[in-house]
Amino acid sequence: MEKITVLDKTFVKYIPVQEVNAATERVAQQINEDYKNDKPILLVNLNGAMIFAAELLQKLTMPCRISCIKFVSYSGMQSTHTVTPLIGLNEDLTGQRVIIVEDIVDTGETYEHLCEVLQAAKVKDVRMATMALKTDVYNRSIPVHYVGLPIPNKFVVGHGLDYDGWGRNLPDIYQVCE
Repeated sequence: MEKITVLDKTFVKYIPVQEVNAATERVAQQINEDYKNDKPILLVNLNGAMIFAAELLQKLTMPCRISCIKFVSYSGMQSTHTVTPLIGLNEDLTGQRVIIVEDIVDTGETYEHLCEVLQAAKVKDVRMATMALKTDVYNRSIPVHYVGLPIPNKFVVGHGLDYDGWGRNLPDIYQVCE
């Protein structure tokens, strides 16, 4: 088992990059099928989702656009239970089909908040594509439509996921050692 240190925490390799890439391919295939006759906009929640979004975007075959937002609810390894918009919507999405792109969904607080923001913006519909979903703790009634990797409630870094801004550049996904 390969171990690494990010800031003051030790992490062990959990999901190799090949498995992450295969999951991204599966998500892209599902989206391609569901949107083959549409032109969705991918709403990417920075910073974490930028790697997954870039890889996903290259695999999509329908015409689509991309826009970035930044809503945060984490500090360090803990949820703040408050969703804070740092970069909000900067274009009119009225009548658009929107796919929110996330690196990871755990309790779904940010996702639920974004759905409320998008409903107020009068979008046609909203779906979620996430690289990882913590199935043990996701507790919202809103469906997560496209899930690359279902994972347990462990803190993870790599492939866009971070610990206080560090570790996003790791190609594999690592989980914290307890």
